[in-house]
Amino acid sequence: MTTRRLVLATRNAHKVTELRAILAETGLDVELVGADAYPQIPDVKETGVTFAENALLKARALAEGTGLPAVADDSGLCVDVLGGAPGIFSARWAGRHGDDPANLALLLAQLADIDTPHRAAHFACAAALALPDGTTRVAEAQLRGTLRHTPTGNGGFGYDPILQPEDDTRTCAELTPAEKNAISHRGKAFRTLAAHLPALLG
Repeated sequence: MTTRRLVLATRNAHKVTELRAILAETGLDVELVGADAYPQIPDVKETGVTFAENALLKARALAEGTGLPAVADDSGLCVDVLGGAPGIFSARWAGRHGDDPANLALLLAQLADIDTPHRAAHFACAAALALPDGTTRVAEAQLRGTLRHTPTGNGGFGYDPILQPEDDTRTCAELTPAEKNAISHRGKAFRTLAAHLPALLG
């Protein structure tokens, strides 16, 4: 049987690597490629107001453009004391999409006077699958923790250096990739979604 190709609606190499590892754990026989494999398809504007809406927008656009099953996620950091912000704006919190150091610096400055007991936050992820026939599935998950006052660790990306997961003494950036995937919002959401893939992909 020919291996099915699954397109991940991102040009973020970190996310492609993470998802490959997560799907490999499930034993699914799929070839995962990033959106870079289809440069003719433009990026989708994330106009949704929830993680699920944005994930579906990206997955549907790539499935329609490639004629292949597509998966996408939208994820971000939600800080309790900020009413859930930066939320869907996490990747562009400082004004330019994907500027991790600037996003981190701005958020830490905004929380500078907030003591540790009040720095609860969580990573949220919505993972979406879209098939060319219009079929869709969405799975959502969270990773709760506390925000550090200074970044720690060299792994991961985004806000990983400041979120310390519950029941751990390290930040997400100090975890190994396998440790992070086992507990992460993205890992949990995509594992839930992966359970639907065998039936949906045929």
